[in-house]
Amino acid sequence: MNGRSPHARIGGAIGLVRRIVMGTVGTADYEAYLARHREIHPDAVPMDYPTFFRERQNARYDGAKGNSRCC
Repeated sequence: MNGRSPHARIGGAIGLVRRIVMGTVGTADYEAYLARHREIHPDAVPMDYPTFFRERQNARYDGAKGNSRCC
């Protein structure tokens, strides 16, 4: 064993799953975007989550620009 309690190991596993899910749906990216936006543009209003999500989806899957990641 690694010396961690069962509760700590379960908590760590739950945290890992949470990070994976948040990364998959873009929540982690939005939090990073907000942090970076506050640093660079402290007086500007950042995009709200729906706008950010649409922008990221368009950037990720826009085949017209040659960026399609579809199979």
